[in-house]
Amino acid sequence: MKEKVVLAYSGGLDTTAIIPWLKENFGYDVICCCVDCGQGNELDGLEERAKASGAAKLYIEDIVDEFAEDYIMPCVQAGAVYENKYLLGTSMARPVIAKKLVEIARKEGASAICHGATGKGNDQIRFELAIKALAPDLKIIAPWRMTDVWTMQSRDDEIEYCKKHGIDLPFDHSHSYSRDRNLWHISHEGLELEDPANEPNYDHMLVLGVTPEKAPDQDEYVTMTFEKGVPTSVNGKKMKVADIIRELNKLGGKHGIGIVDIVENRVVGMKSRGVYETPGGTILMEAHKQLEELVLDRATMEAKKDMGNKLSQVVYEGKWFTPLCDAIRAFVASTQEYVTGEVKFKLYKGNIIKAGTTSPYSLYNESLASFTTGDMYDHHDASGFITLFGLPLKVRAMKLMEAKENQK
Repeated sequence: MKEKVVLAYSGGLDTTAIIPWLKENFGYDVICCCVDCGQGNELDGLEERAKASGAAKLYIEDIVDEFAEDYIMPCVQAGAVYENKYLLGTSMARPVIAKKLVEIARKEGASAICHGATGKGNDQIRFELAIKALAPDLKIIAPWRMTDVWTMQSRDDEIEYCKKHGIDLPFDHSHSYSRDRNLWHISHEGLELEDPANEPNYDHMLVLGVTPEKAPDQDEYVTMTFEKGVPTSVNGKKMKVADIIRELNKLGGKHGIGIVDIVENRVVGMKSRGVYETPGGTILMEAHKQLEELVLDRATMEAKKDMGNKLSQVVYEGKWFTPLCDAIRAFVASTQEYVTGEVKFKLYKGNIIKAGTTSPYSLYNESLASFTTGDMYDHHDASGFITLFGLPLKVRAMKLMEAKENQK
């Protein structure tokens, strides 16, 4: 019997060309696995395409709910944002995709997993670290790094290769952005974005929404509820997490929310420029933060901010299945016990504007916070507090003055 390889299959030109290439160069039976993270109509016609390309079998695995609840939400709760801008849309999806690839490989008795990530990007790292953590015995095949065997260097080369192997597919020689889409976001790279001096051509690029300039002139109020850090409803309608993100994507896209143009530092050492559309994710993270401001104490918020920054780096680098990632997520989960309540905000031309927050666990005390004197706060206590709080500063200044006097 032939050995089997599980191919991470998107149905795009790269993974289509990889199917006959794997059969020709390794003699594998190719088991295609398309992991549905919310790509939408990108999945249309995949079965016919995979079989026409020579695949022995195609799995289409729907993991949208798992992605939303077990991967997106821990990052939302942590406030994990890479380099202050990137909401980790692709980074969060890669470990759950790799987990499913390993499951299919085990089911099929495959000896290898193949992916179509390039040798310059982050995804090769994310896929392979996850596979190594979950199935260290499986061989990993990365065609784009195997330049002695993978001789195709362009889209045109891949199209010609497919034609030579009798694969007549709906790909042409036109060039477009390199995109990655899932429930959380869509990313855009290439074309004019390759030069940071160029302004993005948003009219040609955007998929999930419009620019703030083209958003409606009328604002729109939105109300959300959370229970223990997890969103439960939008505008009074209870929904599961995945559907809440879908609803927020519609609202955010309509009002020009969540468009980010970033030059980021890739794990492999180079800078890359991309535009991310994350309309629903931007709203969800802001709403969650709005509620946390009301219920988390100062010390926890400070520690959580550090953990969120660390988690963003860990996830970006593909280290989801590590003890460190487990530990950070456990800490974050412990902070969400009382993150329950309702947030209201309005969307207007790219902005998310607060419009009120309530929680049964609110730490806000109107008597303490108001300018009138309440029973719980004695203004005279502030004098002693400031004396002790500022003591190190005072002692240092006195010692410096003493040193200067002794030098005279």
